[in-house]
Formats: sequence, structure tokens, C-alpha cells
Amino acid sequence: MIEFLTVFLLIAISFAAIAIGVIVKNKPISGSCGGLANIEDGTPCQICGRTTIGDCETN
Repeated sequence: MIEFLTVFLLIAISFAAIAIGVIVKNKPISGSCGGLANIEDGTPCQICGRTTIGDCETN
């Protein structure tokens, strides 16, 4: 039982440290490749086919 509590506390502290880091940086989380923010104007998205960042339709 002590092993479970130790691992649980370690994971909880890790999550708290990550959350505090995100809050302090005040920067939005982004993917490693940059996602749609890094496509050039006129280049279609490989997933949805969009050509500009602004013409996303929410359903």
C-alpha cells in the first residue's frame, strides 16, 4: 500500500509542477510540429483541406 501512495504522490506532484509551469509561462499549449499555425497561406491542410487559418467552420 505504501508503494501505491508513493507513486500516486509522485505523479500528483509532477502534474502540479507541469500545471504551475504552464500557468507561469502564460503561453498557449501547442503541438510539437506547430499544427495549423505553421502552414503557409495557400497550402492546404493535410487533414481537412483548409487553405487559410481563418476559414475554419465549427459544427
